[in-house]
Amino acid sequence: MGAHSDRVDRAFVGRKVLTEAGFREAAILVANGKIMDVVSLSDVPAGISIEDAGDLSIIPGLVDSHVHVNEPGRTEWEGFHTATRAAAAGGVTTIVDMPLNCIPVTTTLQALDQKLEAIEGLLRVDCAFWGGVVPGNHGELEAMVKRGVVGFKCFLIHSGIDDFPNVEEKDLRLAMPILARLGVPLLVHAEMDCGHNGHDPAENLKKNPKSYAAFLESRPKKWENDAIALVKKLCEEFNCRVHIVHLSSSEALPMVVAAKSEKLPFTAETCPHYLTFAAEEIPNGDTRFKCAPPIREKENSDLLWKALGDGTLEFVVSDHSPCTPQLKMMDEGDFDKAWGGIASLQFGLPAVWTFAKAKGHTLQDVSRWMSEKTARFAGLGEQKGRIARGYDADLVFLDAEETFVVEKKNVHHKHKETPHEGRRFFGVVKKTFLRGEKIFDDGKFSESTNGRKLLQSQGETVKL
Repeated sequence: MGAHSDRVDRAFVGRKVLTEAGFREAAILVANGKIMDVVSLSDVPAGISIEDAGDLSIIPGLVDSHVHVNEPGRTEWEGFHTATRAAAAGGVTTIVDMPLNCIPVTTTLQALDQKLEAIEGLLRVDCAFWGGVVPGNHGELEAMVKRGVVGFKCFLIHSGIDDFPNVEEKDLRLAMPILARLGVPLLVHAEMDCGHNGHDPAENLKKNPKSYAAFLESRPKKWENDAIALVKKLCEEFNCRVHIVHLSSSEALPMVVAAKSEKLPFTAETCPHYLTFAAEEIPNGDTRFKCAPPIREKENSDLLWKALGDGTLEFVVSDHSPCTPQLKMMDEGDFDKAWGGIASLQFGLPAVWTFAKAKGHTLQDVSRWMSEKTARFAGLGEQKGRIARGYDADLVFLDAEETFVVEKKNVHHKHKETPHEGRRFFGVVKKTFLRGEKIFDDGKFSESTNGRKLLQSQGETVKL
């Protein structure tokens, strides 16, 4: 007991602490924001500050490695002030920001530096950064890694942002050897417009812009399947870490299985909206549900759950991609012209936990999918995503059995529109702590902006 007392400054105690050995009664001893040890309650040093969770679950803060914050340049969509508040309310203590919806897009060292300067003093949670791969910027990649990006994102189809053009195979052949040498992943938006054999669903969507079925038909599974086949082939050739973001096509899963069996550095994620919504349930004209790739049928969703359960899909991330209500075209209900993106950063944990619980998964499974594996993927696996000695004291007090209804009044994103509105979820985040500091407490936020920019150079391949 005395061995800890000269350095530990506080303890987090509870009857349901997610430790390396599963949930158990334990005390988390913390000094200077780091976990010093996880011990029995009888080993808590006298005279230190104690946060008692009682019967609440204490889990690691979530690491959401797929978030579009849009700052600098498009803070009317979302900015770091509001995004990181929403993250804290949702139990997310680390985000990794995407490179494309800000102005300028993060495809050069100069643009990265502009982003880092613009967000100074705005972070309520920690933030790491992805760079972008676009045609012609392969000469910028190494400098951006040296500045600290944890990897790069590219599109194989129009990104929706003209300043962030999609790449083709020739561009990937320039970038992938560089990324393989640097040991950082290439994140791929895997859709390719491969044509439609005469029938053009895009024309049908223009004629029926309120029809969700027409929108779904306009972005078929084949687009994902063909794109994933291409990058798998290039992964084999260059041994570059490839990661498929927001996989929605169940037909592509066998390629992911094959890549794993071939020991390729090839992984894939999915998102809460693909796991918790189904195309059959989406009302015509409700553009809050528009995203790309699209939300597909329930049978497809069931296969994604199976793949998540067996490890084919590594983890679950929000792909939080908000915009203004005007760009969502809620009044017009136009799936053809509305911005594609789901606002969900705050609600990933309860959404996934609610559906996972119903399917027989545990809260420990959810933590592995949304904290531990995402941290490791983003190169943060030695400091984030687990409650263990040496890790940051990023903690969430969660009432896993209490339910709540998503209402506009409890949405902390910049804009209140979300397809989750009206849903009842299990899993109420009571308190969130960043390196031991309370940043969210039962609906109230601290005024602190002590979130850090997590800039690092990965010197070697990180294996999931």
